[in-house]
Amino acid sequence: MKASKPRHLESALHLLFFACAALSVVTTISVIVVLAVETWDFLGQVPFWEFLFGTDWSPLLNPKSYGLLPLLCGTLLIVVGASLVALPVGVACGVYLSEYASARARSILKPILEILAGIPTVVYGFFALTTVTPLLKIFLPQTHVFNAASGALVVGIMVLPMVASLCDDALRAVPVSLREGAYSLGATSFEVTSRIVVPAGLSGIFAAFVLAISRAIGETMAVTLAAGATPNLTLNPLESIQTMTAYIVQVSLGDTPAGTLTYQTLFAVAAVLFLITLVLNIAANTIMKRYQEIYE
Repeated sequence: MKASKPRHLESALHLLFFACAALSVVTTISVIVVLAVETWDFLGQVPFWEFLFGTDWSPLLNPKSYGLLPLLCGTLLIVVGASLVALPVGVACGVYLSEYASARARSILKPILEILAGIPTVVYGFFALTTVTPLLKIFLPQTHVFNAASGALVVGIMVLPMVASLCDDALRAVPVSLREGAYSLGATSFEVTSRIVVPAGLSGIFAAFVLAISRAIGETMAVTLAAGATPNLTLNPLESIQTMTAYIVQVSLGDTPAGTLTYQTLFAVAAVLFLITLVLNIAANTIMKRYQEIYE
């Protein structure tokens, strides 16, 4: 009788874990189905090529236009700018924490990075609007009040702790024996780091890059406050732009009647955003499997 209780408990836990896994799968499928159905209805009224390659996005104004390129361009400016800030600085921080920092320095710097990661995104948005943009205006007077550069900078600061922490973990996972072998051959500390440790942890570093870029693509509040809500087809980071996530927020405020074509643009833009993230993750997984190192 006593032996049956652990078996019943194990069966109950098995069902619970299966239900949790199934719930995540059902939720994902439900999201995909909703996006697909609403996007299909939208594309039944707006030609696909006009939607994907149109240069004017004004679904809330008359005359209405549904060209997605301005939103894609705005999102690209934020992602590229944030990557230029977060990726090299994050890797440098990860290398320092893993290879050069003392235990005391590490105990101080790690919590600071975690604090940066815990700051709400809306705070970063106000910081960009009240501090970063005025600083940019000092050096670049032509900077608009709302601009892509300010948004990219704060998003880069937001994702920096993630890149630094993941790179640190990836580099610390490299076996010490590889370092010792390189030192025994007369390599310098810089040579060990750049030619042994970093290449060995490349798959983890690349995973950090992918997560950071995905976070930058999906960032909403900080970008909305800093970069504005002007769907502008431009590559000038000093001008106001609108990202795909910022437009989704604008439509989701409730001013647009449900079921209308304008309302369906919400799902169409979300579907494109979903596909971009999906393709990015598939490509990242493929590359990580190609360069992944397994140590025994």
